[in-house]
Amino acid sequence: MLIPVILAGGIGERLRPLSTPKRPKQFLPLFSDKSLLQETMNRIAQYPAMSSPMVIGSLSHRALLDEQLMGAQATIILEPVGRNTAPAIAIAALRAMENGQDPILFVLPSDHLIQNQDIFYKAIAIACAHAEKNKLVTFGIVPHAPETGYGYIQTGERCEDAYVIKRFVEKPPQQLAEQYLAQGGYYWNSGMFLFRASIVLHAIEMHAPDIYKICREALKNSRREASHIYLDETLFAACKKESIDYAVMEKTTDAVIVPLDAGWSDVGSWHVLWSLMRKNHNGYVKLAALFSRNIMRRLKKELQ
Repeated sequence: MLIPVILAGGIGERLRPLSTPKRPKQFLPLFSDKSLLQETMNRIAQYPAMSSPMVIGSLSHRALLDEQLMGAQATIILEPVGRNTAPAIAIAALRAMENGQDPILFVLPSDHLIQNQDIFYKAIAIACAHAEKNKLVTFGIVPHAPETGYGYIQTGERCEDAYVIKRFVEKPPQQLAEQYLAQGGYYWNSGMFLFRASIVLHAIEMHAPDIYKICREALKNSRREASHIYLDETLFAACKKESIDYAVMEKTTDAVIVPLDAGWSDVGSWHVLWSLMRKNHNGYVKLAALFSRNIMRRLKKELQ
């Protein structure tokens, strides 16, 4: 069983003022009439082995989640406060194992773009084979430029059709990013992961026991209502903010990276958004018609 876990709690700070705390970018229709969240849902639904998804989002966005996930048969886990990816993944793994099963979880952000789905699906299949061997898998984006806005992952020895992770690298300055690109063996950190629920949960318990304990209690004391799970506010708010990279992936010896070159983007800035949009002969994009004059002035300023 392969369960997608879609992380939809982001606040979209880098695309302000188009993206706002009340309606961040995952809920916006940037490339079609569907939002990034809905496009993510459609993308994973077309992979034949996927089960019904878990979507982890903010309690403050419940109405948006309900509206955009209508008919999706998703379990919606509502966080009273954002606590980064390690607690979210701990909650997802605990929830997945409640009925005595131990599925593989495919964790992915709700607001990224994948342009080549066939390559994407092949990478998922490769990652599943490694997860079956109890590996913690992340996906590394093949770099095409010395980007300074992404974290990097350096690879070690080859492990069949993946690589052992040597180290995670924070967002580098330009000169260092150019060095990584020239040297090879470095990939952009995609923020996507795939692993068996019990394996990642054991790793969280080992490397971040406080997060494990608090998340276990927050889920145990959650309120359940139809397809919604409301995490206990007091307990979950006491959990520290920590990424799964820092909490587990940088510390474990069981992590591997699967390269991915499928037209990925995190749509993380106005420049990136502009570069991805289809433009007419006058240099305009269809989406511009949806912007207010104030937003268009901000966009012009950002692109200068």
